[in-house]
Amino acid sequence: MISPTKQSLGRVKKVHLIAICGMGMGSLAGLLKEKGFEVTGSDDNIYPPMSTQLESLGIPLYQGYRPENLSSNLDLVIVGNAVSRTNPEVTALLEGGRLAQKKIPTLSMPQALFEFFLKEKTPLVVAGTHGKTTTASLLAWILNHAGRDAGFLIGGILKNFKKSYHLGGGPYFVVEGDEYDTAFFDKGPKFVHYAPQMVLLGPVEFDHADIYKDLNDVMGAFEKLIPVIPPNGFLVACADSPQTLKLASLFSGRKTTYGFSLQAEWRAEQITFTAEEANFQVVYRGKRLGSVRSPLAGRHNIQNLLGVIALTTNIGFCLEEINRALARFESVKRRQEVRGTVHDVIVVDDFAHHPTAIAETITAIRSRYPGHFLWALFEPRSNTSRRNIFQGEFVQSLAGADEVVIADLYQPEKIPAGERLDPQKLAGDITQGGTRARFIPAVPEIVSTVVREVVPPAVLLVMSNGGFGGIHSKLLETLKERFQ
Repeated sequence: MISPTKQSLGRVKKVHLIAICGMGMGSLAGLLKEKGFEVTGSDDNIYPPMSTQLESLGIPLYQGYRPENLSSNLDLVIVGNAVSRTNPEVTALLEGGRLAQKKIPTLSMPQALFEFFLKEKTPLVVAGTHGKTTTASLLAWILNHAGRDAGFLIGGILKNFKKSYHLGGGPYFVVEGDEYDTAFFDKGPKFVHYAPQMVLLGPVEFDHADIYKDLNDVMGAFEKLIPVIPPNGFLVACADSPQTLKLASLFSGRKTTYGFSLQAEWRAEQITFTAEEANFQVVYRGKRLGSVRSPLAGRHNIQNLLGVIALTTNIGFCLEEINRALARFESVKRRQEVRGTVHDVIVVDDFAHHPTAIAETITAIRSRYPGHFLWALFEPRSNTSRRNIFQGEFVQSLAGADEVVIADLYQPEKIPAGERLDPQKLAGDITQGGTRARFIPAVPEIVSTVVREVVPPAVLLVMSNGGFGGIHSKLLETLKERFQ
């Protein structure tokens, strides 16, 4: 790939994004458009909500990858990490023909984000296996509510902004720092490109089994993040994660810890949950600073918020400012998002797909809806959840529901047969442990079965990192037919 020079970057006007409909790439496209660039993009899968967002911005989209999608007057091509070396548009840039002769410069998504949006800002990077989207969203909202006009690029749609990005005119820029690889030509983790001035590092566990072979391999990726933080930077580390503490020990600059652990400098005490909010006392180094009221359910979200409090107080915020922002925080789409209620049957959508996230989400929903029968509907869809690595762990994490439905693996043919999760065995093992569970492969059968059997009051907690065949709207439509 041809790297742009400083001079060529300064002349960029027309930009094309290959694989534009991913959350990160689509958000980057929005930032580029708002900054005044002419933007086009292509993708194999163009569908809402990202396609709607891009079309509303006037960004032309090309369905499928073809050399003719690339005009010869392009100044820059940005390549998403879902794109392989054999992609037809990449091939056209590299091998012969007019495009290769023109030598159009290319960048990865993280490189482009840094060059055009982070270089002149103070980047605040949120990293870790769990809670990045919610934590980064809380941080971005608190900064913006206080008038800091922080830019952000986050892997979820903030309801307060109705989008996943914001250009921002202030000094700070919040980035969700992903440990996934950068591009086919750069197998390092994305977050090393962001030059963070401050890092909020949440719990670290094994994930992304398609590119990391074990926890040590994951730790190797995070170990590359620590040296990127400058000596005068700031690290906020989750004390509840042994892996995170190990990483924090590698940083010699200013740092602090947060969590429920007694060794954490920032802790939450006197925690109470109601159907509407969580309340807790913030304690710093044994000194009680005051109470916080959060609209988010679950201990894991108190943990996320503690990290944000530790970082924002370092910037100069007080708990009163944080509470004012939290009172107006509308959360993030697909994070415990209520999609609708029919006859006291509540359909909740959540992105959970890792065993830890599933267990925490089930616990949080129980605290938010006491007295409701809890159905957990799980689609093994991510590259990790479709593998049998967590076969046993899923049994424990899903057992916290009252009833469990396991769908078939999404595109199972893409996982080697010997490595696939066995959803039928998973359902049997959960049932053997005392929680009724069934393997129902297809969405129509799941919908008809659940709607026929559900007894109000109940919560239908749908968990998948993808669309799950549009099951949320199908459940609501069929519930209306039954009860109305």
